[in-house]
Amino acid sequence: MDRWRRRIDEIDKQIVRLLGERTRLALQIGREKRARGQPLRSPERELEVLARVVQAGNYGPLSTHALLRIYHTILEETGRLQQEELTLRPPSP
Repeated sequence: MDRWRRRIDEIDKQIVRLLGERTRLALQIGREKRARGQPLRSPERELEVLARVVQAGNYGPLSTHALLRIYHTILEETGRLQQEELTLRPPSP
């Protein structure tokens, strides 16, 4: 059991690192959207991301519904951080 738990710990570190990398990229996209005067949220893009999750296939015991809930949370949190950054650093005139 300890071996499995250590492997889970390693996987968790990778997940956290990848989520951080994804979020940093999303914040850069948010800055670029702000500079171009575009809205931060893009429902079309969010649907593309969710569709890609479904199309990627489900190789584990998590249901597709569970994976979509996880990605909804990622997208919501990313949008919140982009909006928070906009609030803290308003666009320059």
